[in-house]
Amino acid sequence: MSNKEIQMQRMWQYFVDATTEIIEQKGIDNVTIREIATKAGYNSATIYNYFQEVSHLIFFAALKYLNKFIDELPEYMEKGDTPLDKYLLSWESFCKHSFEEPEIYNAIFLADLGENPEELLKHYYNVYQSDLYGEVTEDIKTILTDYNLSTRSRNALDQSVQEGVLSEEEAAVINERTVLIWQGMLITVLNNRRHLNANAATNKTMQHINEIVNDYRLVK
Repeated sequence: MSNKEIQMQRMWQYFVDATTEIIEQKGIDNVTIREIATKAGYNSATIYNYFQEVSHLIFFAALKYLNKFIDELPEYMEKGDTPLDKYLLSWESFCKHSFEEPEIYNAIFLADLGENPEELLKHYYNVYQSDLYGEVTEDIKTILTDYNLSTRSRNALDQSVQEGVLSEEEAAVINERTVLIWQGMLITVLNNRRHLNANAATNKTMQHINEIVNDYRLVK
């Protein structure tokens, strides 16, 4: 890595770390370019040399909060005996954490980031190598490094297809409906449309997801 690349990476981290501090101190809704610049000790114009818009900084800062989910996930999935069990357990863990911090997960998975959000995620893990967790199974690594919710949990479903538990079409339907249910619940929680705490939202979401999976099992 050249000196210029090292300097760019260092500056990039300054601004992301400043954004993280603002989220912790004032909440994600109060993150602005001016606040980030002040916290990092630079002017606002400098930030645009490294980031296209504030949503990208919020996205990068929010990714740090996924560590709680990442830490729990391997042990959580070990409770499952089959790939389909592991699929359900991964979603249960994901729901629990996302409904506890809906603004964070909205910033990562639902907010408008413009073009190529996958490239943003790739860049994040290039800078924060320690957050990739080298000692994880392939299915968990896919969950951690795939921005698209429609593909991040397909590994377990694909294994279920190979085992004859699901057909290709059924796996696709389960995946699509699961994502849509989670998205709907997260938006409901964010907009205070129903008075549900994180535990109640998780239980309600997983009730629907379990019903969907059980409806499509070929082997009961």
